[in-house]
Amino acid sequence: MILISEDVWGTPFQKLEGSFPIVRNDDLWNNVDELKNALKDATALVVRNRTKVTADVIAAAPKLKVIARAGVGLDNIDIKAADAAGVVVVAGLGANAVSVGELTLGLALSLLRNIPGHDQVTREGNWNRTPGRELSGLTWGLLGCGATGIATAKLLQGFGCKMIGFDPYAKNLSGIELKSFEEVLMESDVISIHMPSTPETNGSINAATLKLMKPDAVLVNVGRGEVINEADLIEALKAKVIAGAALDVRAQEPPVKGEMEQIANLILTPHVAGITKESQLRINEILVSNIMKVLSDEVATHAVGAIKENAK
Repeated sequence: MILISEDVWGTPFQKLEGSFPIVRNDDLWNNVDELKNALKDATALVVRNRTKVTADVIAAAPKLKVIARAGVGLDNIDIKAADAAGVVVVAGLGANAVSVGELTLGLALSLLRNIPGHDQVTREGNWNRTPGRELSGLTWGLLGCGATGIATAKLLQGFGCKMIGFDPYAKNLSGIELKSFEEVLMESDVISIHMPSTPETNGSINAATLKLMKPDAVLVNVGRGEVINEADLIEALKAKVIAGAALDVRAQEPPVKGEMEQIANLILTPHVAGITKESQLRINEILVSNIMKVLSDEVATHAVGAIKENAK
């Protein structure tokens, strides 16, 4: 039995339905006890980013052979526990990189040209033609130079931006000059965050590091919400320490409505950077293909853990 604990579906899964029984519950991620109970007979678990696949959850699934992650981040899955249990973990890494890059670019342009503000005042019957900034020729800094960071850099080639980046794991990236974290903050006109949530990255954008940025710089976060200290960002935006920010990810998702929603120079989107019709189809095709391989005792093509085929 294949268990889907979040809103993951599409044509590839409909085709899979003819070969394997599938149980769907988009809200199952929100109840750990129900999740564990549902996993007793599951051979495959399909999740997005809300389901916390901990060691306890894996232990409650004695028949589990494969965990399929619809997305890029893996911080909600205990990969080591899965490896220890002989469970294959697969993900469509890179399949939504272009989608993330396109929204990153769109959010940056919206900030630089104040598109949301112009839209609002024009709808109110006003005609406020305040100038914005051109993206062309600016310095764009990438915090994280993995698949989504590289996809963003490729999309920016036509704008003639100078590309700089920080990534302790990256080497010799074409068109991106690697610098220190502080140098990227100080030199960039636009900064996009593509970093995962880790003890090293969480809270790294805070009052002190925001002050390193140019006062007319803008910040776009399409990585993980925990990377930014949200209280510090609110104060920095109110004090015009930086010119603006756009957040597709939040420390708590969905967030509780509060002061952040009142900040004029801030754009908020609901963690949709990687979610397009095209990317979801690509990801679902990868997941379904790998689920079928693992359940047929074949080697997975998109395994992200140490185990690539069912070891049980």
